[in-house]
Amino acid sequence: MFHGSMVALVTPMHADESLDSEGLERLIEFHVAEGSDAIVVVGTTGESPTLDEKEHCTVIRQAVEFTKRRVPVIAGTGSNSTHEAIALTRCAMEGGADACLLVTPYSPIPQILYNVPGRTACDMLPETVARLSTIPNIVGIKEATGNLGRGREILERCDDRIDLYSGDDATAMELMLLGAKGVISVTANVAPRVMHEMCEAATAGDRARATTLNERLAGLHETLFVEANPIPVKWALYEMGLIPAGIRLPLTPLSERYHDTLRQAMTQAGING
Repeated sequence: MFHGSMVALVTPMHADESLDSEGLERLIEFHVAEGSDAIVVVGTTGESPTLDEKEHCTVIRQAVEFTKRRVPVIAGTGSNSTHEAIALTRCAMEGGADACLLVTPYSPIPQILYNVPGRTACDMLPETVARLSTIPNIVGIKEATGNLGRGREILERCDDRIDLYSGDDATAMELMLLGAKGVISVTANVAPRVMHEMCEAATAGDRARATTLNERLAGLHETLFVEANPIPVKWALYEMGLIPAGIRLPLTPLSERYHDTLRQAMTQAGING
């Protein structure tokens, strides 16, 4: 249902931490122009834990409005609160999102499961995914373990009932070469065109071209996680002049000692700050 480079979009904020809707529209235009295949809003990279329910719904609604159906919008609606997850998922459906990304599905809108044990301390095992794949509105899973063996097992167990997406930039190319349909990517925030082209090559089985492109992105895959996501990626986008410097506590601006390292990775990918 979805494929390729699906950017896990940051949520632009002003210096006073208020939402920046003009910045959101500017980012979406940037990604449409650069070839991103889908926009994933208010996920972890979008600082969803710090947005209240009204803000969360506003970002989803605006993202749908700004994309003008040129690319799909996938809304992060997971929550530790079942009530909130239901409310956010309903909001996404009413706001026109094409799908939701969440831990526990409760709505007829298409659902993408999200397995990220590094953050949740709970691992959704392949046998569980296989059982869930029989539910008609569960259309995919974002597998963020970075374990290629895990990805291969999910593909084997689920057959073609759901699509597999990587949630780990560093191993995304290899997972797509195994049969995954794409990646929900942090790196795509900064280098959407190269990420799109790499995904296109990998999903087509062109290892040589995918590898060449992925080598340009390798520095970003690593340095965008030198501090907690989305601290580095928001700094990079600020450096590129695409968003203001706003970020919400408990997250703080990127430590100065990483600035040159991240600039070098951006240069390697062909991105100018």
